[in-house]
Amino acid sequence: MNTHFTSRLEKIEAVLRENLPEIPYASAWQTKAFGKTDSAVTTEHIAELVEPCKILVASGGKRWRPLFAVLCAEAASASAENRNERIAQAYAITPLIEFVHTASLIHDDIEDGADMRRGKPAVHISRGIDTALNAGSWLYFQAAACLQDVEPALKALLYDVLMTELRRLHLGQAMDISWHKDNAKLPSVEEYLAMTALKTGTLASLSAHCGVLIGGGTAQQADQTAEAAAAIGVGFQIRDDIINLTTGNAGKKRGDDIVEGKKSLPVLYHIQERPEDFEKLAACFKQASAEGIESSAVEKAITLLSAGGALEKASVKSSNLIADACKKIETLYPDTEGAALITELFSAM
Repeated sequence: MNTHFTSRLEKIEAVLRENLPEIPYASAWQTKAFGKTDSAVTTEHIAELVEPCKILVASGGKRWRPLFAVLCAEAASASAENRNERIAQAYAITPLIEFVHTASLIHDDIEDGADMRRGKPAVHISRGIDTALNAGSWLYFQAAACLQDVEPALKALLYDVLMTELRRLHLGQAMDISWHKDNAKLPSVEEYLAMTALKTGTLASLSAHCGVLIGGGTAQQADQTAEAAAAIGVGFQIRDDIINLTTGNAGKKRGDDIVEGKKSLPVLYHIQERPEDFEKLAACFKQASAEGIESSAVEKAITLLSAGGALEKASVKSSNLIADACKKIETLYPDTEGAALITELFSAM
């Protein structure tokens, strides 16, 4: 990866560690997180929230969303007199983005019945569903703790963006759940893309919106960059859908989307092309759901989906969404290093 990205990512990691610190937790961090607490509240109690989240944050992740936020701030602040201060503030709020993403993964794994995340047991497997639900919910709120030092007017804007995107995230998840619970229910391609723009695109949108506002961009620039970012998020979700059915996503087993009953874009394109396969795929989803990842139905479904041109069509859709969005961002911030690096980042990914 570009060394420019490496140095930025190192700064992001340092900020994330500072916001989910090691035991013993500093009193200043505890006060910032919880306000004044009774002396009966111990490190052990706080660890029930912090440690499950910290384990998942520390286990990896591409970190492209917080990096994207920083690059958006750089692009928007290209001609600002206080540019260095704005970029420093962009790094300071990266937990807002990465912690929301992590919280969504904890809850998503419970709702999907997924056993693994990033090559390790999912949080609800290693720590129990009750702890996972509570810690994941706490992390949504803890994500916003990094905004406490932002000046009031900008803080209000960022809170408004955060709350809107969180509501949109949960709407997208509701759509996804309604489909994967019913093996025979098939959304349209348009419904799938709308769901993905909410569930996955909203995290990219949050990154862009926050980055541009901190960088001093206009409300119109923030809205337009966020719209392009949502398309990038959709593009990468489609890419993940394809990888799940081919090589398998890192830290997960190939075809676990089949077990979870996910109606991904390759599935929808395949049914459009070969409607006679619908009943076969529905039967595979049902069998795989009952038998788990080792079920023969998983490879049977993948063989069916690989037979037509659905994977290739989905790949083209993904590439076009990402490329078109990057061009739009370069148009919004012409001749800026930040915009150029955004294109380079997503091209490399």
